[in-house]
Amino acid sequence: MSKLPIPTYRITPWLFLTPLFIMIALAWIGPLFLTVYLGFTDLQLKNFIAFIKDFFTPQVHFTLDNFRRIFLAQDPYIPEVARITMIYVGSVLAINAFFALVLSIAIAYFVKSELISMSLRVSWLLPRITPGIVYALMWNWFVSRDGMFNLLLRLAGIPESWLPSNWLLDKPYSQLLMIIVNGYIGASFGMIVYTAAIKSIPPDLINAALVDGASEFQVARRIIIPLLKWPIMFVTAWQTLSLMASYDVILMVWGAAQGASPSEVLGITKVAGVTVWSLYAYTQAFSQYQYGYAAAISLVLVAIGLGLIVFYFKVFGFRRLMEPSRVEV
Repeated sequence: MSKLPIPTYRITPWLFLTPLFIMIALAWIGPLFLTVYLGFTDLQLKNFIAFIKDFFTPQVHFTLDNFRRIFLAQDPYIPEVARITMIYVGSVLAINAFFALVLSIAIAYFVKSELISMSLRVSWLLPRITPGIVYALMWNWFVSRDGMFNLLLRLAGIPESWLPSNWLLDKPYSQLLMIIVNGYIGASFGMIVYTAAIKSIPPDLINAALVDGASEFQVARRIIIPLLKWPIMFVTAWQTLSLMASYDVILMVWGAAQGASPSEVLGITKVAGVTVWSLYAYTQAFSQYQYGYAAAISLVLVAIGLGLIVFYFKVFGFRRLMEPSRVEV
């Protein structure tokens, strides 16, 4: 007995999804496996050409030395990079996930004029839609010795002796600047997600609470925030992974805007104390040409990221969030 042909409606969706699967395989799965492979090798500049010619060349050896350098403190700068990364991720995450929540509630709920609310949202999005190098150059001008930032601080009564000679290089001012620069542009992402979620809350819920005598702050605390549990989890998880893997803004502000080459970036960021984990992996690959070691450093981020995702799922009750509603329609 011949088999019946597969209905077209079952094949068509997969045909449309095929380009997406190919893109994921080439842009994500392939590089991931390559990074895992390289993390256990001694690939460097000296054997790079041989590796390009033959992927399994005997000149590239399998080794655990990369992970020994990381976890046994054989690389003396690793503890400092880990400390800076924890400060950076924790501080900027507080801005991107939680300050953005406060900002969104203030703009989307407490500001009743839709025109003013929309204008505030658009103004906060300007840094995100600005080209990265332009954003970096603006900050370099803003915090220069004769820039607007120092001028505003002087007008506020801050003594000249309290101001750093260089905001980009003098610690801890440079680290504070790193947090502000990344937090200012990153908060806009959370604001977009939170604002959309707030606008989707049925007005009847809020109006009923107001009729029952609840204040505006009680509505925000008792109704809006509990209903944003899913968006809060998404933004927190997304921003955590994004911050752990991102270094582009730091590279542009402390590197590209200074006209520094890849070999000079590591020295500048070390002096400034803004070398985060992902940037250290970048400099090891493209400045020190330690490709295997850079891949191993990146793999540590992957492992930590997976652990944090599991932690967030537990804290926010991901399984409960995915359960169907118990309310019968």
